[in-house]
Order: sequence, then C-alpha cells, then structure tokens
Amino acid sequence: MGSEIFLAAVLGYLLGSIPVGYLVGRAYGVDVRAHGSGRTGGTNVWRSAGVSAAALTILGDILKGIAAVWLARHVWGYEWPAALAGAMAIIGHNWSVWLGFRGGAGGVVGAATLAVLNGMAATIVIPLAVVNIFLTRYASVATLTVGVGAFLVLGGVWIWHPEVVGLAHVVYALISAVAIGWSLRPNLQRLRQGTERVITLW
Repeated sequence: MGSEIFLAAVLGYLLGSIPVGYLVGRAYGVDVRAHGSGRTGGTNVWRSAGVSAAALTILGDILKGIAAVWLARHVWGYEWPAALAGAMAIIGHNWSVWLGFRGGAGGVVGAATLAVLNGMAATIVIPLAVVNIFLTRYASVATLTVGVGAFLVLGGVWIWHPEVVGLAHVVYALISAVAIGWSLRPNLQRLRQGTERVITLW
C-alpha cells in the first residue's frame, strides 16, 4: 500500500505541476508571472492575456485535476491513491517544479479533483464558490470556498456518517484547504486591507 500511495502522490503532483497558464500565456506572447499577482491560474491569465487565454487555462487546469484522480483510481482501484493524487495535484499546481515552485492558488484544480473524488461534496461546494464569486467579485473568496468548503463538508459528513465519507477523502480535503489557504495569504491580507482586486467582467 505504501508504494501505491507514493506513486499516486507523484502522479498527482506531476500532473498538477503542468503549468497550463504559463504555457497558454506564452502562446499569447505574455509571461503571466511578470503581471498582476504573478500566478498562473485563470484569473491572472485573464488579466494578463485576455478572456480566451483564461478559458483555455481553466479548461487545462480542470483536465489535469480530473486526470490525476481518475488515473489513480483506475490504476490502483481504491480511494487512498485517488485522494492523495487529487491533493498532490493541487500542490503541484500551486508549487510547480517546472516554474521554480511557483504556480496558481488551486481553486480550479481543487474543484476538478473534488468533483471526481466526491460528487456529493462537489454539488455543495462548487455552486457555493460560484455564488461567492458573483456576490463578492473576488476570485480569492471563491478559491478559498473550494478549499475550506470541501474540508467542512467532507469532515462534517465523516464525523456524523463515516459510512458515507471515508478518511481518505477527509485527508484530501485537509491538504486541499491548507494548500489553498497558504497560497492565498497575500489575498487574505489585501481583503483585510480592502485592496483586493475584483473581477470586472460585469
């Protein structure tokens, strides 16, 4: 079991670390790391290279998150490898080995991995994140909702109904919440100061 967990974690990290936003930005003639927040997620790609570049980035980030969980579950056949691969995909996205351990904040990859890992939690957390971004216009709030929301939902269900949610999913959610929260520290500081940038499409 130990080797399977390790291989699944490596698989998840390497898939997550694919720097989709950076590659898309380069295709559009922009190094997104030199603009805005310097992150490679959809929000900064949007601000740096436009809506179409952001859409491609979001699609790529969704696909790598889905692939991490699906492949681990398909290869090893149980939830611990799938959960660890999903968690490590978020870490890989946020701290990509190919970009000097820089990356995004993990919201889209977190939502994608959650959707494949636990559809029940995803049907609660993802709509809530979408509502939050429309109400607040802060991408960081929606991203934090994904990480913290997944932990609260999965952790809560595990406490009251452990036959429905296994410990592997709770560990995934804890890692996700910590990784996303840690990456969002500058955003949380700007939210407290009232200087966080809003999404300005509407």
